[in-house]
Amino acid sequence: MPDWREHILKEFTPGVQTITVIADPDALLTEPRLSQALAERGFESLLFEDSISFRFAYESRFRSRLDGGGTLDLLVLLGEDPSSLTKLPFDVLASARKLSFALADLFPQFSYPVLRALEPQYLDLLYEAQHRFRPGLLGDNATKDFILRHVFEIAAELVKSDADLLRTLLRRHYRLQLIPRAFVDRLVEVLRQSGSFAAWPLAELFTDRSLFYVFLQERWPLFLSRLSGGAGATESRLAASGPTDLPFDNPDVRVYIDNLFLEGMLQPVEWVDAATGWATVGVRHDPERDKERRLASIVDAAERELPGEDARYGEWLSFARIWAEFNLLACGTGAASQPDWAKRLSSLRAKVDLRFGQWLQGRFGSLYSLPPSPPVMVHHIPRFLFGQRGGERKVALLVVDGLSFDQWLVIRHELSEQRPAWRFDESAAFAWIPTITSVSRQAMFAGKAPFYFPSSIYSTDREGSLWQQFWVDHGLASHEVAYLKGLGEPSTLRSLEQTLTVPKVKVVGAVVDKVDRIMHGMELGAAGMHNQVRQWASEGVLRAALELFLANGFLVFLTADHGNVESVGSGRPKEGMTADVRGERARIYSDPVLRASVASKLPAAVPWKTSGLPEDFLPLLSADRRAFVQEGHRTVAHGGITLEEVVVPFVRVIGGAD
Repeated sequence: MPDWREHILKEFTPGVQTITVIADPDALLTEPRLSQALAERGFESLLFEDSISFRFAYESRFRSRLDGGGTLDLLVLLGEDPSSLTKLPFDVLASARKLSFALADLFPQFSYPVLRALEPQYLDLLYEAQHRFRPGLLGDNATKDFILRHVFEIAAELVKSDADLLRTLLRRHYRLQLIPRAFVDRLVEVLRQSGSFAAWPLAELFTDRSLFYVFLQERWPLFLSRLSGGAGATESRLAASGPTDLPFDNPDVRVYIDNLFLEGMLQPVEWVDAATGWATVGVRHDPERDKERRLASIVDAAERELPGEDARYGEWLSFARIWAEFNLLACGTGAASQPDWAKRLSSLRAKVDLRFGQWLQGRFGSLYSLPPSPPVMVHHIPRFLFGQRGGERKVALLVVDGLSFDQWLVIRHELSEQRPAWRFDESAAFAWIPTITSVSRQAMFAGKAPFYFPSSIYSTDREGSLWQQFWVDHGLASHEVAYLKGLGEPSTLRSLEQTLTVPKVKVVGAVVDKVDRIMHGMELGAAGMHNQVRQWASEGVLRAALELFLANGFLVFLTADHGNVESVGSGRPKEGMTADVRGERARIYSDPVLRASVASKLPAAVPWKTSGLPEDFLPLLSADRRAFVQEGHRTVAHGGITLEEVVVPFVRVIGGAD
């Protein structure tokens, strides 16, 4: 299959030029596979974002090597057109080779303004389709139509019935397709021309995933009523507009509906009439049997959907949702204690841990310089929020310290019980590795890789100032930015309210540390975590905090700095006081010889590569689900590279009138 990366890679031969500066307005060189290919050739990349950060990185990481006569193949990336290369320092620019790459060079047959809206992860499909079909020179609408058909597999002219449309919507949201708004608008325009879908709020259903699931959930009881020939459901008070009679029983629709119920995106309902056949998936029966049936199905789904060695990062972010549901069900049903089930679940966990760990070691270093919309890593979140502000909107970031994705599912259920009209637009992001608070949460509030704050990487004391500095650099005054920590108890709501009601405050970053405190005192494993998090969420403190944000006009986003995982002790390394950080899942060293010495005595431990970290910050991670604690002792901890620790929820909370 032809590969667009080859056109770029042919320009890079090691040893030709010490420094190459590249105008890269479409972020092509930050695409993970291309970035990895360049790294394998020995090239190091440095992204120019602002003069101060660039100078710090250049002087501390590269200048000394150049002055000492060392060899270097450095790529300096500027995310703008060639005319902007003059922003670079003169001493760097004067001796550098200058290149530029853009989508227009790779895809000359398509409209360049339209291409710029496309996520880099879809370029492989487009490049293959370009070579296969050779469409000729296309204008804006023709480019959109071509991409909709050959990249997103949506041929608008073939969507003729309600079943066709519902299947298209289900495919789009279930696969977490990132269809840019310009393409959605074109799709809606073509669909409207047929006159067949006048009752459907097409733009809203294509763009708002949480609204689409509400749309389905509200119509499911109406479908059951018609299926059983009864009249047990009412069509009044539907929050989502649109037709009420949906073809859930269409074969192409049913497969998605099955999965959405099994994975928890749709909730089964109480039903007095006997639902038959496949529709029983959406009806509550015996709670314990329902859980066992869902666990069996989610295990099948996890085994089927487990990403491969060459998976894209989006596949792991999508799989994390299935894995969270798996962890929640595995802890909540008695079937998991049966010998055959326990063996199967243990085998699946080991397979996921191995596959994900190998993928991270090969691909993690290529993620942190990706564009921030949508955020792929937690330090992308501030730049994403800056884009969401649109100039004047107020935004809030609520960071629940240590919250894993499966624990978010527990909280989501409790919030939905307390505020049924709320919606949760869910996605996911990668935490920083090692998955410890001083690294990952600090990177989130700084909006930068940990390399840029080496002096504070062992603490969280500078989080507030780093958060404020990010927003000042992006045009706000310091008094318009607020930072709070230690939330999670009823006594903290008053101070939160006082902050949010200050008229000049436009951006708020807040830390809820309750889950982290639950975790560090937990002796009952993952099941105990679920129970304690459920109890805390049911008390309503988090709901009350979210209500304050929403009532004061904030766009509210909830996330975590890292997750946690149930682990079993494999013994403490005998190193005295020589480790800089002695965590249960991660030890940090400043001396590579010492780390190597400890690692040699622990064959299963992982010496983590320092991509994006200070050069003297050297993690040694506990492998699998083991911890650096007393042998055989069960604990819940973080710091390592399991999926539960690394992939965290990123959720927009959308209020509504109950």
